[in-house]
Amino acid sequence: MPSSFDYAVVRVVPRVEREEFINAGVIVFCLEYRFLAARVVVDEARLKALWPKLDVELVRRHLEAIPKVAAGDIAAGPIAKLSQRERFHWLVSPRSTIIQVSPVHTGLCEQGPENMIEELAERFLGHALERM
Repeated sequence: MPSSFDYAVVRVVPRVEREEFINAGVIVFCLEYRFLAARVVVDEARLKALWPKLDVELVRRHLEAIPKVAAGDIAAGPIAKLSQRERFHWLVSPRSTIIQVSPVHTGLCEQGPENMIEELAERFLGHALERM
C-alpha cells in the first residue's frame, strides 16, 4: 500500500538578488514510516559559475548540517533534539539566505521513503551526483 510523504528541494542561491539557484539537496519526511532524511551535494563548478567569489567551503558546511539535523544527530545542536516533524518543518521553513528550500511537495511512494529519497536525489541532483 502506498504511503504519503513530503519533500522539498534544497537550493543554493549564491546571489539572492539575482534569484539564480542550483539544486543542492532533497529532504524527505514520511510520518507513517517515521522517516526523515536529507541528501545533499556540493557542485563547486556550477556554484562558481554563478558566483566566482562564493565561499564554497562555508556553503558546504551549512549544507552538510542539513542531513545531521534530519537524522537528529546531537552534533547538529539543539534543533536536532526536536521531534522529526518539528525538525522537518524547521528544515523546510522559508529563508531569504544563500541556502533556501523549495515549497514542500507531497507524493506517494510504493516502496518506502528510503527508495524515494534516492529517486528524488537522482531527479533533482543527478548531474551533481554523477560528478561526485
